[in-house]
Amino acid sequence: MSKYHVYGLGAALVDTEIEVSDQDLQTLKLEKGLMTLADREQQQQLLGQLEDHLIAAKRASGGSAANTVIAASYFGSNTFYSCKVAADDNGDFYLNDLESAGVDYHRTLQRESGDTGKCLVMITPDAERTMVTYLGISETLSSVELHPEAIATADYLYLEGYLVTSPTGRAAAIEASRIAKANGTKVAISLSDPGIVQYFHDGLLEMIGEGVDLLFCNQDEATAFTKADSLDAAAKQLKQYANCFAITLGAEGALVFDSNEAVKVASSPVKAVDTNGAGDMFAGAFLYAITHGHDFTYAATLANRAAGTVVSQFGPRLKAEQHQEILQEPVAV
Repeated sequence: MSKYHVYGLGAALVDTEIEVSDQDLQTLKLEKGLMTLADREQQQQLLGQLEDHLIAAKRASGGSAANTVIAASYFGSNTFYSCKVAADDNGDFYLNDLESAGVDYHRTLQRESGDTGKCLVMITPDAERTMVTYLGISETLSSVELHPEAIATADYLYLEGYLVTSPTGRAAAIEASRIAKANGTKVAISLSDPGIVQYFHDGLLEMIGEGVDLLFCNQDEATAFTKADSLDAAAKQLKQYANCFAITLGAEGALVFDSNEAVKVASSPVKAVDTNGAGDMFAGAFLYAITHGHDFTYAATLANRAAGTVVSQFGPRLKAEQHQEILQEPVAV
């Protein structure tokens, strides 16, 4: 019997989320809707330029895979997260947040001096998120941070596509997959961001290797990754890389494939104010459902509802009690 439902591997980032205008993004020469990597000085300079926007900024632990694992934990999964934080205040904040969410982590690792990663999340009035990330010590995430025993005793290993940007992070993802496959643990991966797919396509292929059990992406990522000109064509081509997949379609719900049948699962309309974390939440709810005996249609219905709740409020995460409220609503499938 497995000890963990989900073992996640990814960056540890402390998020600062602020509201900006499209003009702000143009002035700052940032490509809307994408994640841009920056060094410490570039991010500090950006924060200086946005100083008047930071009045209501909130600090929260984040990182794509972390958001997914934390969501799965709040829904009721046993979870483990491997990441790298520095011996600094943000590192303390981050690990305390994992602990309070019920997520297990590698407690015996020695923390190094340096900066815990930070992500500046800018939300425009149309609810789109644009991110500038300083990875800090997360850039040196490596196989050292893996916990092989925890991977071997998990139902799923979950990898964020963002790992591809770091040579040691990519190598850690490949090693984690090797450990998972050797122990019968299924491997899931998220393509994470259209910019990641565009600039790191070959690295993602390296991480996917001979194929994964489950792939998460949105429609833009699916078509960019497969170089297809339609959703249907992309879905067909994704079967080369994954036994199963879930493609999120925004307000239209999701297209899921359980290795036998492709089903489009509609979502209920919501007023979106902030799309940051929607895909992460979808994956967390989906992984919770399929590791608790539910089929893909139920999983997508629950995940659509959870993602819809996230985009209707600010921030990439829900309060603990909101997960239970979502679970208690009847799911018509």
